[in-house]
Amino acid sequence: MKKIIIPFFCAVLFSVPAAAQQTSAAPAKTEVVKSKLTPKEVIDNYFKALGGKAKLEAVKSTVIDNSLSVQGMDITMSTTKMGNKFKSVQTAMGQTISQVFDGEKGYIDRAGQKTDFPAENIAELKKGTTVEALGFNASSFQTATVEKVDAKDYNVLSSEKGKFYFDAATGLLYKSTVGQGNVIVKNYTTVEGLKFPSEVDIDGNGQKVTIKTTKVVLNAPVSDADFK
Repeated sequence: MKKIIIPFFCAVLFSVPAAAQQTSAAPAKTEVVKSKLTPKEVIDNYFKALGGKAKLEAVKSTVIDNSLSVQGMDITMSTTKMGNKFKSVQTAMGQTISQVFDGEKGYIDRAGQKTDFPAENIAELKKGTTVEALGFNASSFQTATVEKVDAKDYNVLSSEKGKFYFDAATGLLYKSTVGQGNVIVKNYTTVEGLKFPSEVDIDGNGQKVTIKTTKVVLNAPVSDADFK
């Protein structure tokens, strides 16, 4: 398998860390104005657009199946989450790689060879949530601005982690930029009244990744034993 794909959407976002998109073209000028909304209002609108914060917080576990296309290689990935615990199983070209985090420690298993997660990653992994979107915290952002992308207005929140573009009309997260890389949520699917990304494009670190969600199961029977 060419590369491990960690099952997270950027910063909160979804199933794969965003990296760097290289471009030789000069960046287009973007008109930036201060939003009429506060960061908290932007995030509250996002939760509402997804189906409501209370309903998101009520989800005790998720099992999400994805198919990925990476440089012509097809990968299937199934990720089970419960709070900050997760197990991700990725299969490509007859090989299987598992990643497991029990809330305190974790490892990568390649054909029976286990490697512990680097200590520097543990603190961030401990902040994980059953539904990735709930990782957004208004206190991480000082102000909200408005930018146009393809003639549409987006409320933009910026922090040391990156920039996050929320559709001003729908409230939904559309784009995340980390470094020089982009993660774009092209479509959402609705499961039991909650919206989840169903198609995501990631461009960065010398590769392009397309993630399509094939199945979302909420509140499946999951226990601590699943993350050992």
